[in-house]
Amino acid sequence: MVRKKREVAKKQLQGFSEFAREQGVVGLAVGLVIGAAVATLVNSLINNVIMPPLGFVLGSAEGLKGLTFSLGKTPKGQEAIIHYGTFLNDLINFLVIALVVYYIVHGLGLDKKIDKKKK
Repeated sequence: MVRKKREVAKKQLQGFSEFAREQGVVGLAVGLVIGAAVATLVNSLINNVIMPPLGFVLGSAEGLKGLTFSLGKTPKGQEAIIHYGTFLNDLINFLVIALVVYYIVHGLGLDKKIDKKKK
């Protein structure tokens, strides 16, 4: 009985190993980890290097995140504010990350590998 369980476990492990190799699961995991690291690095670049001077030029001490537009007061007397600077910050963040990912994929020639798999 114990021997049978070992055989089943060994077959399952072999099956998982084949799946990981054939489907590129390890590559996907590495890509996710590197992607998260790149995202953190790009966020730091944008928030600490690009946005402060840009905000200074646009008149905000907080970078782009400090840019707002007031719609006026609500009937309850509260200020209705649109924080468009936060949206611009996130948009620039997305564009830079997308550009970095594009150049990584293109630079490593991964786009050619994807085309070969389609054919």
